Amino acid sequence: MGENQTSVTEFVLLGFRLGPTVQMLLIGPFSLSYAFTLLGNGAILGLISLDARLHTPMYFFLSHLAIVDIAYACNTVPQMLVNLLSPTTPISFAGCITQTFLFMAFAHTECLLLVVMSFDRYVAICHPLQYSAIISWKLCITLAVIAWAYGSFLALVHVVLLLRLPFCGPHEINQLFCEILSVLRLACADTRLNVMVIFADCVFVLVAALCLVLVSYTRILFAILSIQSREGRTKAFFTCSSHLCVVGLFFGSAIVTYMAPKSSHPEEQQKVLFLFYSIFNPVLNPLIYSLRNAEVKGALRRVLCKESQS
Repeated sequence: MGENQTSVTEFVLLGFRLGPTVQMLLIGPFSLSYAFTLLGNGAILGLISLDARLHTPMYFFLSHLAIVDIAYACNTVPQMLVNLLSPTTPISFAGCITQTFLFMAFAHTECLLLVVMSFDRYVAICHPLQYSAIISWKLCITLAVIAWAYGSFLALVHVVLLLRLPFCGPHEINQLFCEILSVLRLACADTRLNVMVIFADCVFVLVAALCLVLVSYTRILFAILSIQSREGRTKAFFTCSSHLCVVGLFFGSAIVTYMAPKSSHPEEQQKVLFLFYSIFNPVLNPLIYSLRNAEVKGALRRVLCKESQS
């Protein structure tokens, strides 16, 4: 560390380095996606809380997924919109580290929630008679607490390792928000330990979680193929395939970002991949998991009927 190096107190997020006209055009789609994320997931939370018929383990986990999606969007999208409006607006060092922690905490929590939800569907389809005995409310609450606590703990480990590093310049982060790999590139010290911990995290959490989800849906697929009714088989297969699309987008973009070899333009490609986390996935989750569901549609009709009668 040279004596002429000064400590960085704020960062500038470069975002999409496009022309002013293109950046202004992106504000519309980003704002709409943000609004749909808040409205869609907020509607799911409202329906689940208002309708007693949705007070089941499946919708309990869906409500937690909706909370994670809302938190995702609120943590990253407003900063993206600010950068599009004013690309040189800085973010404080403390604000950047906080955003990094929250992003990683919500990412780990969603990863674990998707595993829990796939297990819930596996038991419901493959062992319907034993569902109530296996998926008890005590187990549901325990799994939800573990997902949130473990996700926050892993994020805290990464942030603690990040804070031990000195940041002496430059202060420009070539990313849409304060993502840990992009922040690490600005550290003026050896970051091999951080990179090793991130890779180990991906192997033991991300890859392991994906394997568990695939095992659950493989067993579900075999159970679907044994359904006698062609209509029931088609409906169940369509539902599971749509779930797998969402799971594939989430895990696929994460694995490519954190585990794939670096390409010639890694940062620019990562910006597009991170849009799946902050914009596309939070919009798709309520559409795929909830709003297309007949029970949710019925709950919406009942709530609207009560409102019209009152």
